[in-house]
Amino acid sequence: MNATEPRRIWLCADDYGISPGVNRAIRDLIERQRLNATSLMVVGPAVEREDIAGLLQSVASSRNCAVGLHAVLTAPFHPLTMYFRPLNGGQFLSLPALLRKSLLRRLDREILRTELTAQIARFVELVGRPPDYLDGHQHVQLFPQIRDAFIDAATSAAPGAWVRQCGRTQTIRRGFGSPKALLLDSLSRQFRRRAAAAGIAVNPGFAGAYDFTKPVDFGALMRTFLDGLPDGGLIMCHPGFVDDTLVALDPLTGQREREHAYLAGDDFPALLAATGSELR
Repeated sequence: MNATEPRRIWLCADDYGISPGVNRAIRDLIERQRLNATSLMVVGPAVEREDIAGLLQSVASSRNCAVGLHAVLTAPFHPLTMYFRPLNGGQFLSLPALLRKSLLRRLDREILRTELTAQIARFVELVGRPPDYLDGHQHVQLFPQIRDAFIDAATSAAPGAWVRQCGRTQTIRRGFGSPKALLLDSLSRQFRRRAAAAGIAVNPGFAGAYDFTKPVDFGALMRTFLDGLPDGGLIMCHPGFVDDTLVALDPLTGQREREHAYLAGDDFPALLAATGSELR
């Protein structure tokens, strides 16, 4: 990249489809040109015809906004495929339980691949085209066994799509060492190798992981996310408006509204300009 050219980044809002309030906030930011990617959760409750039509209308008004699949394999959501296992009361396992089983190699790769392929097919049914990229809710695409099934499904059902890896650059790692980010770095190394072997493109850098349970200054965090992010890198975010549907499904509530307020305000484009960055 020429020193005079801006650094082009992806800013991706996860969880479109989890609730009407989240959907509304994401559409608002797309229309303001404050996002250039969003990940659709096809097993979420807010993927009715009006939710998808609103998303496609917002995307059409944007200069360039990618729409990807947010693959889901954790509770409190339910699988699309009839024979998916293991389950807990008809729902996917909790995140800790799924990670534990994946580390112990107690999952069935074919069952996983079938479910992920079904979610890609559901995306195509809803949106009318394949996803631009694929990622995973709660980063499940990185887990042992799941990453192999995920790459298989991407290769066969979404050729041409890129996939999200969640490893940071060396520059970012020196300045930000949360346990969650370090775990994502470790899991992403094998994921990148498998994607490369399959000929699938990945984002060259990643940022956006933080402790969602504590109120934080999202503007200050955004500055750290941009620090050291390479051209083509991706920042994950979770903007939204809190509603009853969201409260019933996800513990990440109030921080979503703080993210939306920052991204919709004047400080965010000023930060992009000051750091020589733009949404690609």
